[in-house]
Amino acid sequence: MNKVYANAAAAIFDLADGATLMSGGFGLCGNPENLIQALHDRGSKDLVVISNNCGIDDKGLGILLQARQIRKMISSYVGENKNFEQQFLSGELEVDLVPQGTLAERIRAGGAGIPAFFTPTGFGTVVADGKETRVLDGVPCVLETALKADFAFVKAWKGDTHGNLVYRATARNFNPMMATAARVTIAEVEELVPAGELDPDMIHTPGIYVQRIFTGVDYEKPIEQRTLRPRA
Repeated sequence: MNKVYANAAAAIFDLADGATLMSGGFGLCGNPENLIQALHDRGSKDLVVISNNCGIDDKGLGILLQARQIRKMISSYVGENKNFEQQFLSGELEVDLVPQGTLAERIRAGGAGIPAFFTPTGFGTVVADGKETRVLDGVPCVLETALKADFAFVKAWKGDTHGNLVYRATARNFNPMMATAARVTIAEVEELVPAGELDPDMIHTPGIYVQRIFTGVDYEKPIEQRTLRPRA
């Protein structure tokens, strides 16, 4: 099975309107920049996006939001995006806010084939509204369901032609678990090498989870908030 695609546009050839998408990264770090831009250019609409956050106004997933391509966000943090605030308050954008650890575990559960789990996080708050609760080992818990997607966009440092992936630093926050939880996982990598060149002990995502892979280009790696100490 040939998993290597020429570029991001080729790799998302079948991503249709209404798809559910997981997008890796944390803030603007570890974002699948090429895939996000290709999806913006493709113009797919009515998307449900699962991601820790939605970038900023004109970077990361924010460019999809700005183009009104996203119908619903499932996220844990939204504080850096004015478009997000405006669309939510106007009723244009549906939002599920999920505690960050719970979001990570719901995605991991989706990849592991676990339909639901109990967690104490959110008990007694609006997070628990309408959900089953139970006391386990004397601790009140909330039932949370797993998250899965039609597509997962992940960004890795290195990959091979079989789809094995190695991440660096903060990119390991959400990319590895999202890679396991989608029907089609598409990976963009900074360096693509022949199968067998990666040290097996260093592989974070085995290629069995990855259906498509390509070499990314022109990485900007923007900084979300630049804070500088005044010069003397």
